[in-house]
Amino acid sequence: MLKIGEFSKLSHVSVRMLRHYDEIGLLHPQRVDPITGYRLYGEEQLFTAGKINVYRGMGFGLTAIAGLLHEADPQKLRAMLERQQESLREQSEEMSQMLHRIKLAIAQLGEESTMANYDVTIKEIVPRYVASVRDILESYNYEGRLWHYMMKETADQNLTPANPCLAFGIFHDAEYKERGVDVEIQMTVEGNYHDTEHVRFKTEPAVCVASAIHYGSYETISDASAAVAAWVEKNGYQMCGVMFNVYHVSPHETQNPDELVTEVCIPVKRRDSAE
Repeated sequence: MLKIGEFSKLSHVSVRMLRHYDEIGLLHPQRVDPITGYRLYGEEQLFTAGKINVYRGMGFGLTAIAGLLHEADPQKLRAMLERQQESLREQSEEMSQMLHRIKLAIAQLGEESTMANYDVTIKEIVPRYVASVRDILESYNYEGRLWHYMMKETADQNLTPANPCLAFGIFHDAEYKERGVDVEIQMTVEGNYHDTEHVRFKTEPAVCVASAIHYGSYETISDASAAVAAWVEKNGYQMCGVMFNVYHVSPHETQNPDELVTEVCIPVKRRDSAE
């Protein structure tokens, strides 16, 4: 039998944490001396303490670790580990995005104000015949799935791109959402085609927009949206439709985010004409 201090040294778990494990039922001493109250551990419990250390190193909480220790089915244990693996992968991606945003913020220190970096103009986007896919996505990062649907389901129809061929991303939600986002993508085409499971062909009417060109990563594209919205308010216009992007240079053309060229568009009308 090992006293708690001895067990602590051999297991690399502090005495304080061993007492906590006892309190929450994760790892009880094998015996408590009825006279002294000393906690005594069995040598075989070092293996259990080792497993706890390993699971903590994987990012599991103590409640989850209790479940892992009591799970005897290898398949269920594997599933629990794979779920944690996926969770950590998502956290890693989020952390990478945070680091990238910090890098951008550092690079922009001392530069001119964001609004000054955008030239906002009023323009009309003419009527257009488009191939369209609209769906509810887990998040905006899954927009590529819609383009996959379009390319896969129309491959046998040999779509003829319009000249110029424009690609759109349209965001139908009335507010920003982190999950369950309503997104539509469109590509201008010429000819006659039949609808598929996900792809619809339709003619979109002309629309007047305030727009600005954003160069570079989508990480900072909200700056362009803010600049356009501020310009609209300042110059006597009113928003009158869902915002959308025109992808002049998209991830389909380049894998370098610094080379992306995106036109942020907000449908507008004169404020006096809206009253």
